[in-house]
Amino acid sequence: MHKLFKSIIIAIISMFLLISPAHAARDTNSFDGNIFPIYAGNGSLVPPQSTLENSIKNNRTSVLIFYLDDNASSKEYAPVVSGLRLLWTSSIDLIPLTTDEIQGKQIEGEMDPAYYWHGKVPQTVVLNGNGEILLDEEGQVPIDKINDAISKASGLNPPDFDISIKSFNEYNSDASKDGYNDPR
Repeated sequence: MHKLFKSIIIAIISMFLLISPAHAARDTNSFDGNIFPIYAGNGSLVPPQSTLENSIKNNRTSVLIFYLDDNASSKEYAPVVSGLRLLWTSSIDLIPLTTDEIQGKQIEGEMDPAYYWHGKVPQTVVLNGNGEILLDEEGQVPIDKINDAISKASGLNPPDFDISIKSFNEYNSDASKDGYNDPR
């Protein structure tokens, strides 16, 4: 019985030694999983709550964010996208889209998000309720610039509070409202 118990313990320990730890790195092009819960603390951003077609049909402001989960620039930009959700809540349709789904896809017109993608990530596109482009930029777009475009597109005043991106460590960041003490 003692030998059986010892063999089981050795087998369990061996299994733990074979399991490699997970490593996430914001500054590499490695695939770490969905970037929004890992790097922005907000897993509710994907899948998007609306489609571009529904957003335009309902005359709502659309904010398309093109990204890749295995792209360092997209990982760095993830907290900004989370900050947009925090600032504008349900006033806009925030539509983060991984470009894996649209690469090589046949474009089906202006209701198709692939129509707006230039081939680089991250890319931010703000459309008003009529589908007119008010912002279309690649890279790390400042949140204030996006807020101005959303304000023009929606006719709403920009939020009266600021967002700051706070990093907890080299992996995790969170967007929070400055001077706002209520929980989300």
